Amino acid sequence: MRIAVTGSIATDHLMTFPGRFADQLVADQLHTVSLSFLVDNLDVRRGGVAANIAFGMGQLGTRPILVGAAGFDFDEYRAWLERHGVDTDSVRISDTLHTARFVCTTDSDHNQIGSFYTGAMSEARLIELKTVADRVGGLDLVSIGADDPEAMLRHTEECRSRGIPFAADFSQQIARMDGEEIRILLEGATYLFSNEYEKGLIETKTGWTDEEILAKVGHRVTTLGARGVRIERAGEETIEVACPDEERKADPTGVGDAFRAGFLSGLAWGVPLERAAQVGCMLATLVIETVGTQEYQLRRGHFMERFTKAYGDDAATQVRAHLS
Repeated sequence: MRIAVTGSIATDHLMTFPGRFADQLVADQLHTVSLSFLVDNLDVRRGGVAANIAFGMGQLGTRPILVGAAGFDFDEYRAWLERHGVDTDSVRISDTLHTARFVCTTDSDHNQIGSFYTGAMSEARLIELKTVADRVGGLDLVSIGADDPEAMLRHTEECRSRGIPFAADFSQQIARMDGEEIRILLEGATYLFSNEYEKGLIETKTGWTDEEILAKVGHRVTTLGARGVRIERAGEETIEVACPDEERKADPTGVGDAFRAGFLSGLAWGVPLERAAQVGCMLATLVIETVGTQEYQLRRGHFMERFTKAYGDDAATQVRAHLS
């Protein structure tokens, strides 16, 4: 099953200031702030929702096709993704712009000052999915994640016009979208991904009830944090999957992307929906135990040991054949 993963490709540049921002602010001069902070360290992490999802799928051996826009500084990131099983040949490279990046400084009180530079991400709207499909011999599913809004609309409309099944996954972009944009992006989706809060926001902004949305999409997949995930289908019994036990909680960033990577890999393997959700929850657990969205290691023996403990021998037998 050939799955294309569209969305943002970015890096996070995270710095730590040993003092307090508040101590540097002068109350009667806030209209003309000019400050520079000497930071202790710089941590550069790879990220972006599409790259995170593709990385996880590559770890599971499903060779996803990454579709997005990056800058002329993408070479090292590309090599990293290729080494971890990701097809990056459909990434558009800008001649003039850097890869999108988030730059953030955190003080000793955990206050943050950050900026997001979209950079090359704005060129994602120029990508045509037909070119991608022609290169790989057709697409069975396109995951449309948070990206340049024009790119998300173009990919959705192209999937509908060409009859390519797609998954709608607004995530961070839902806050800036109005109801009409959301209605366009979810209509006809085979899968609609969101967390519990985003689920309510989608209903509020579109004015559609849960039942009306279920009538417009094939499957509604809602992540529930520590409670796992719920999968709903019109006229079908709801599927609920719990999370495996965590060994530690290090960093929640990227957990949702990891779930999607596992779930989409399960679809690629052809296992039942419940099993795909279990793979997603297991991969998400590995990510929450690691600092960084792509810093975890998937050791197959360890993965299967924990998967078996969480979901039983029958589930493990179905997954092991594909994971090996």
